[in-house]
Amino acid sequence: MIADDLAAVRERERTAISLSTARIAVCSAAGCISTGGAAVKDALGAAVIAHNLSGAVRVLGTGCLGLCHAGPLMRVTRGDAEPVLFTKTTPAFAEQVIAGLPSGVLPLEQRCDLQQPFFTRQHRIVTSDAGIVDSERIEDYLAAGGYTALERTLAELHPEDVVREVSLSGLRGRGGAGYPTGLKWSTVAKAAGHGTFIVCNADEGDPGAFMDRSVLEGDPHRVLEGMAIAAYAVGAEQGYIYVRGEYPLAITRLKTAIRQAERMQLLGHRILDSQFNFRIDLRIGAGAFVCGEETALIASIEGKRGMPRPRPPFPAEAGLWGRPTLINNVETYANIAPIILHGGAHYATLGTERSKGTKVFALAGRIVNTGLVEVPMGMPLGEIIFDIGGGIPDGRQFKAAQTGGPSGGCIPAAHLDLPVDYEALAGIGSIMGSGGLIVMDETSCMVDVARYFMEFCRDESCGKCVPCRAGTVQMHGLLTKMTHGTATDRDLALLEQLAELTTRTSLCGLGQTAANPVRSTLRHFYDEYMAHIHDHVCPAGVCSMNGEDPR
Repeated sequence: MIADDLAAVRERERTAISLSTARIAVCSAAGCISTGGAAVKDALGAAVIAHNLSGAVRVLGTGCLGLCHAGPLMRVTRGDAEPVLFTKTTPAFAEQVIAGLPSGVLPLEQRCDLQQPFFTRQHRIVTSDAGIVDSERIEDYLAAGGYTALERTLAELHPEDVVREVSLSGLRGRGGAGYPTGLKWSTVAKAAGHGTFIVCNADEGDPGAFMDRSVLEGDPHRVLEGMAIAAYAVGAEQGYIYVRGEYPLAITRLKTAIRQAERMQLLGHRILDSQFNFRIDLRIGAGAFVCGEETALIASIEGKRGMPRPRPPFPAEAGLWGRPTLINNVETYANIAPIILHGGAHYATLGTERSKGTKVFALAGRIVNTGLVEVPMGMPLGEIIFDIGGGIPDGRQFKAAQTGGPSGGCIPAAHLDLPVDYEALAGIGSIMGSGGLIVMDETSCMVDVARYFMEFCRDESCGKCVPCRAGTVQMHGLLTKMTHGTATDRDLALLEQLAELTTRTSLCGLGQTAANPVRSTLRHFYDEYMAHIHDHVCPAGVCSMNGEDPR
């Protein structure tokens, strides 16, 4: 397909949209589907036919609309009028909405205030298509400007120009480590030769995290376009998306998106009639948390057991089958098209001096507005939790927030003014991670929280290196003694030593960060450890303290 043909598809789709009197977007992400979103969408379609509105009303299944606790969500857009968002919708409510469209009278109940901070304080880049684009129609993505960045890349830019824009943007890898994306691309481009690979790490395994899943379910073409631009920049012709088998909806929509893009000559051979060839295949992970580590992921794609290897050499020089390999995560690739369209310098105006752009977070735990949010880097933690998140439910007090999943740290109330960026989080013993943010109130015991995450890391350790394999087991045992009220000061000293040893000597990032929940809770909630050991009391009332596990 040449650019003129693509422009014709865009124009045809935009004309159809402009002629419709209303667009009704139903959240079709896994969260809303689990609460009946698919039935709501089907009811809307049936009602449109029953009321003879097929040419006037367009119903689409869209990506996550953010306010997950209030789903299924429905967004109604009519001409130039302000969109209306309805919460907790049902098939019967869908019929009411369609029946009221001809007269312009929509139900007053179940409306959500779009001027509340949850919406107004966000800055959407990665999630900007939610409510606009149908997750399963490439035509919708094209009408919204999709693949324009790829067109511009192939028509106007040399590979080094693309790398320069990404470097100028200051984008850092959103998978957790925060490595400068432009520098990684430059390294792969310099090492590139025949057989260079592109990999998208979609093995999102952190408890409470669903950012990458939501992007893949709601806007898969955004990720494919970013990967294609990256492949052009580093000279790759083959790409892989390594996605968790626990994400069946994301897998289905990725397969659909890849077929659609190939059909329109946006993937495959001679893309847009250029000399650029790029193919994307899926590889399904079996659920091992360690495969989120890039060398373990590479081993899994190669058909081997997913276990990390020492570095160097780094994947940028010797990755898949020994060839230069570029690995970024879902959110990183989803940022690429906007950077190319608007320029790296524009993207760099967002965020902080060393952490540019926006970050998508999954708000979970003891917070009013559980869901998906995207905010500029550097927003204070307290504003995310209390302004956007709506604070703590049931009148309880905020106690801690954990960022970075099981490898992250717990941040106390004293640091609510902390700017959420890579350096600030590292400075208090936490990490950005992929973007999970779990909020806890005074009913959480921080010793038990550390025990829970250590249990997770223990179970997910691949066992290759002794510090992680044995260290996580021993730390979990010591924490269990503390929650049972049978630990001593000697156990506490040993826990601190093991946390330091595991961090310093483990082979890969899983082991190197496994002790973060322990170290951060010891740092910020030491008095709770003392209460468990000396007073045989759990201040939160969670632990039995009688030598038995209440769970």
